[in-house]
This record gives sequence, C-alpha cells and structure tokens, in this order.
Amino acid sequence: MIEFLIGPWELPFMQRAFAVAAVIGLVCGVVGVYVVLRGMAFIGDAVAHSAFPGVALAYAFEGNLLLGGAAAGITTAVLIAFVSQNRRLKEDTVIGVFFAFAFGLGIVLVSTRDSWTTDLSSFLFGQVLAVSAADVWTVAAIGAVLVLFVLVIGKELVAVSLDREAARAAGLPVFRLDLALYVAVTTTIVMSLEAVGNILVLALLITPAAAARMLTERLWAMTLLASLIGCVGSVAGLYVSYTYDLAAGGSVVVVLTGLFVLTWCLAPRHGLIAKRLRRSDGAALIPAGR
Repeated sequence: MIEFLIGPWELPFMQRAFAVAAVIGLVCGVVGVYVVLRGMAFIGDAVAHSAFPGVALAYAFEGNLLLGGAAAGITTAVLIAFVSQNRRLKEDTVIGVFFAFAFGLGIVLVSTRDSWTTDLSSFLFGQVLAVSAADVWTVAAIGAVLVLFVLVIGKELVAVSLDREAARAAGLPVFRLDLALYVAVTTTIVMSLEAVGNILVLALLITPAAAARMLTERLWAMTLLASLIGCVGSVAGLYVSYTYDLAAGGSVVVVLTGLFVLTWCLAPRHGLIAKRLRRSDGAALIPAGR
C-alpha cells in the first residue's frame, strides 16, 4: 500500500500530473455547481466542441492550440449568451445550433489537412502526463482567478438560475451574468483540455457537481463537496491510470463517475437506498386492509 501511494510521486511527470489534475478537479467542481443548478450541462459539451475549430485553425497556421480553442470557445459563448436573450428560443436550442455549427466547422477545417498528428489528437483525448512545470503554474493561476470570480458573483448566478424574470425585475443584469457564466465555463473547459481532452471534459465539469447535489441542499456545502470530489477523484483516477497502465483522462472520468454512482445509491436523504427504505417504512405503517 505504501508503495502504491508513494511510488508515482517519485516521478517528476507524475508530480506535475497530480498537481494539474487536483487544481482542475477543484476548479471544475466549483464552476460546475452553477452549471448544474442552471440545468445547462449541454453548454459544457457545446463549448468544448466549439473550441474545436479554433484548435484546428491554430494547428493549420502552426499557432498555439489552447489559445485558438479559447478564442473560438469564448466567441461561441458570447454568441450563445446574446442570441439566448430572445426568449422565443429556449437556451438549449440556441446552444444546439452553435454547437453543431462549430463542430461541423472544425471537421471541415481538419479535412483540409493531409495528416492527423499527435498534437491534435492530444487535444481530443488529453495528455495530462505531458504537462510542463509552466503548465502547472498557468493552470493554478487561471484556476484561482476563476474560483474567486465565480464565488464573488455566486449569489447573483443562483438568483438568475432560479428565476430569470424575477432576477431581471429585481434589477440584476441578467445578460451580463449569463455572459460571465458562459465565459467562466469556457475558460474552465479550455484550461482542462490538456488533462482530459475535448471529448471527456464535460464529465469533469458536471459529474462532481452532480454528486455533490445528491448530498446537500446548501450552496456553500455543495460547492465545497463538488470541489473536494473533483480534486480527489482526479487524483485517484491518475493513480488507477499509473497502476494499471490505462489512459489518464479516461481513468479520471471513470473514477468520478464511480463516485457519482456511490452518492446516487448511498446519499443519506436523496439516495436510492434511502428512498426505498422510506417507502418500505411508509408501507409498513399503513394498516392492513387499506
């Protein structure tokens, strides 16, 4: 057991991977809380895929893949926030339109290249074991700013999530809050791409928050639990990856999903077992013959 726990830390690349995974898991947990409360999990998938054409374009011109993805993702997020203000269209409809367009554009751009390289493949599937020391510090700095930013406007984001019209009537800047959340989600996703890749990043954003939602009704507790689950699950996923020589990003997602299933079954109030026990107790209290 001691060798299992200490062994990976003797390798410099694993030390960097653990650091990045822990930070990303924590940040995704905090930001994901507001995504789950808003019921907008689809936005995470849409933004992750909308970054694809920016990455493809940056690759075509030999630019920075993450900067290209960030530019495309933020542009798409701003467009979604703007078009969604027309209440004739539901938010998920607008997201679907831009999601399909952006991913289609990315495929078109990729088709113009004759070769498929490791760089673009790592964007899709993640390469957390290859992060540098500079990447660790960059992710930590961006993550700290994101967490602080989201926590500062957290109450306003919750108010908009619960009732947009009431929030607007109360004088809250609904459009600017929508925009702030979309940009925060986009930045979080782009920051996480190197760890788990474009395809799996949605799980890192949604799953810890969904697990925390099963355990508590309070926002502060949900935020704390989501960040803890994201951080611990990401590190545990890397341990699984190292021990059994598996894909790092996929291992992180599988572990996080396992934690979600545990909370879904065992949560003391909202879990499957607790609900069935309450039904059994209720049935036992009904007099025979009724």
